[in-house]
Amino acid sequence: MVRVSAETRILIAGQAPGRRVHESGLPFDDPSGDRLRSWMGVDRERFYRDRRIGVAAMGFCYPGTNPKGGDYPPPRRCAALWRARLLAQLPNVELTLLVGGYAQAWALGVTSPLGETVRNWRGFLPSALVLPHPSWRNTAWLKRNPWFDEEITPYLRARVAEILTRPA
Repeated sequence: MVRVSAETRILIAGQAPGRRVHESGLPFDDPSGDRLRSWMGVDRERFYRDRRIGVAAMGFCYPGTNPKGGDYPPPRRCAALWRARLLAQLPNVELTLLVGGYAQAWALGVTSPLGETVRNWRGFLPSALVLPHPSWRNTAWLKRNPWFDEEITPYLRARVAEILTRPA
């Protein structure tokens, strides 16, 4: 799922669209999008209308449902084929939100568990911010790690506001 422009300053790199998002054609058009927008401090209208906010998942299409639960991961070949070429067309990106382990592994080459990567979030600044996926599946993780809402959410909201208040 890709929604970017040459004006994109904040790039959201997630895994791949889920079934609901695939059907609607809007990235993060589900409860996980509500949580992500809350973390960012932006409303739905701004998220979809402000061309300075872009979304480019690691996989463009819904990879299907895994019978063991959840969705399949994005095929590795997707990002390998197009990601570098796409990023080269986005010269104004100041902050990339790496949402979930697949995006973090591809962009940063990290192999550590997601919680460890997110705990070390300051080490990827100022160009990248690592986030857990905002899915309901991570609600328990978020409850066990209150530092996320105490440290990362305020930083993210302030950084997004700072980027979006400057003239386009």
